[in-house]
Amino acid sequence: MNDVVQVPALKVVGQRPIRPDGADKVTGRANFGADLRLPGMLTGRVKRSPHAHARIVRIDTAAAAALPGVKAIVTAADFAELGNESVEHGEGAATLRDVALNCMARHKVLYAGHSVAAVAATSPEIADAALRLIEVEYEVLPHVIDVEEAMAADAPLLHADLFTKGVTPKPQSPSNVAEKTILGRGDVAKGFAQAERIVEGRYRTAPVHQGYLEPHACVASAGVDGQHHVWCSSQGHFAVRAMCSKILGIELRDIKVTPAEIGGGFGGKTTVYLEPVALALSLKCGRPVRLVMSRSETFEASGPTSGSVIDVKLGASRDGVITAAELTIKYQAGAFPGSPVGVACMAALACYSVENVAITGYDVVSNRPKVAAYRAPGAPMVAFAVESCLDELAMQLGIDPIDLRIRNAVKPGTKAVYGATFREIALIETLQAIKAHPHYTAPLGPNQGRGVACGFWFNVGGESSAAVHVDEDGGATVVSSNPDIGGSRAAMAMMAAETLGLPIERVRAIVADTTSIGFSATTGGSRVTFATGMAVVQAAEKVIADLKRRAGLIWECPVDQVEWREGVAHCLDASKEVKPLTLAEIAGRTGRTGGPISAEVSLNAQGAGPGFAVHVCDIELDPGTGRATVVRYTAAQDVGRAIHPSYVEGQIQGGVAQGVGWALNEGYVYNAAGVLENPSFLDYRVPVASDLPMIDTILVETAPNKRHPFGAKGVGEAPIVPPLAAVASALSHVVGSRLTELPLSPPRLLEAIEARKR
Repeated sequence: MNDVVQVPALKVVGQRPIRPDGADKVTGRANFGADLRLPGMLTGRVKRSPHAHARIVRIDTAAAAALPGVKAIVTAADFAELGNESVEHGEGAATLRDVALNCMARHKVLYAGHSVAAVAATSPEIADAALRLIEVEYEVLPHVIDVEEAMAADAPLLHADLFTKGVTPKPQSPSNVAEKTILGRGDVAKGFAQAERIVEGRYRTAPVHQGYLEPHACVASAGVDGQHHVWCSSQGHFAVRAMCSKILGIELRDIKVTPAEIGGGFGGKTTVYLEPVALALSLKCGRPVRLVMSRSETFEASGPTSGSVIDVKLGASRDGVITAAELTIKYQAGAFPGSPVGVACMAALACYSVENVAITGYDVVSNRPKVAAYRAPGAPMVAFAVESCLDELAMQLGIDPIDLRIRNAVKPGTKAVYGATFREIALIETLQAIKAHPHYTAPLGPNQGRGVACGFWFNVGGESSAAVHVDEDGGATVVSSNPDIGGSRAAMAMMAAETLGLPIERVRAIVADTTSIGFSATTGGSRVTFATGMAVVQAAEKVIADLKRRAGLIWECPVDQVEWREGVAHCLDASKEVKPLTLAEIAGRTGRTGGPISAEVSLNAQGAGPGFAVHVCDIELDPGTGRATVVRYTAAQDVGRAIHPSYVEGQIQGGVAQGVGWALNEGYVYNAAGVLENPSFLDYRVPVASDLPMIDTILVETAPNKRHPFGAKGVGEAPIVPPLAAVASALSHVVGSRLTELPLSPPRLLEAIEARKR
């Protein structure tokens, strides 16, 4: 069942047209990252380290280079040595040096799977043979995998030049702790002294991968004229262009990047792994090169999200008002700094109005692949900890878990711990929607438990460009600048159609390459419908202004006497006996009114409204096998205004599915040598359709974002935040003790059952 808390209907926005990319995808016609074929194209392969931590003593490529069919080999020697300049990197920033070193190791390898060399050959078989002929001599070093072990003073050191930021005075010795973040307000000691009930817990989560079905893939072709072309599966082709330019020392204007269709990303395709390598190979041999990761390479060498250890302490009055909160958050960054711990500190208590707060976060490097963004990066782990602790607090106080959250929920005008003042938000309405839903009071069966949790995501705006072109027959084409990973083409076309007054069938949307549209930031942070949508609407409004001007010319009527209404120009001057002009009629006279009708807008969108989600989950536990089965799930979300409700529901359902997998099954498993033991979908188990019930959704549209022309808020990330805690709390109620470590796999649940019996 999908419910909508409704707002006034428009003609197109809020409807459910057929998705524009659907037919090509279900018929196999869509071109993804590995589908491009170019004349003379070579196969690329990457040689990777078998060691978690080792010094590179020597790389000998002579035998591989002599193999017939091998056309190019690159190592770190073919990349520029870069400094600490920052570059756009998903939903944050990274240094160019770290991005380059992650693409190709120099001096040391920092995780099993780290790239050390790459080849381009005339066949996959020759490329694989060449990899075997490349000799790499290593000096194996001690490694560290666990986040707390990496923080120890005697831990193996990954970077001799890494000194902890955020500490005064500046440390004199390097450390694996890249940064310490402190956030808070009020007097925490006083808040706990006022508390009549205090709950504490330590919570652990494993690193999990985004699990996109399409692995990283690209084709690069270096032109003899100095113009180079890259086709790739990416969430941000402008970012790919920038990173390739810097890493390879090529002028930005000499690289053109075309986004392919993308078979899933969820934040994991906001950086580069293969693109600079493929282009370096192509530059050496003068032929196009295709690089595609295998599934095991995707797990071993592309970013999962952080594993974590989180300590939470909450104090509350007897009636459930939270008086104090204290958190210590430790996140794994992988081989290079940059975990989302800073964001986690900001998001941890964003759902609640708490006066006395102290949060400390640690960004910690270890011998794992560098983490990448994963859907609300950093928020699900800390929500697991905070929401689980809140569930424990509700039990101890004897208060309904929804009522406890309503009592402490933020509302319009509340100032968040991280400094923002909330405007149009509907967390309380979203909580009430779940409490009023039949699911919340439905009876539970034997060995079944129910869990509730809230989630938050900031949503962002940023730089975007878009254009609207009117066709000669009166249709329109929307050109956007962001890869479509969640339905943005449909949303862009719908907003343009609504603005222009056209039926959706008369509007098409395309995603342009880096030379065909102005710059745009990456598709991430739930920003595209808000920011790029704003650019689309403003471009359409420019087109309307031009259409009114042209209608005035045709009628010989002042433009201020022309009104545009539902796709038709109307003359307001009663003295003019003229008929209204449709867009098609005006488009048919462009040669006499000024030429083609077109407008482009570039902007830096501000004021993205945050999103809040509330989930309720019922789980059944088989006490004999430890298998947990989700039997019912309902998710409500403050969505502002749903542009295409089916896409919004799909985003919510997808986030739930990923969160349930994170809670129950998923997690990286390393052996004693620091090598990943489950780099495949056989051993790294994501949920499939048979693992989940139908996920009911409630779209709460009572607080549209006033900064957006149609009230849109980002919706793609908040849905993954609550499931970890909702699942864990439901199972905790079945087992009879608080479950604090994910994933809650059958062995771990059986262990909890046995511990409870003892």
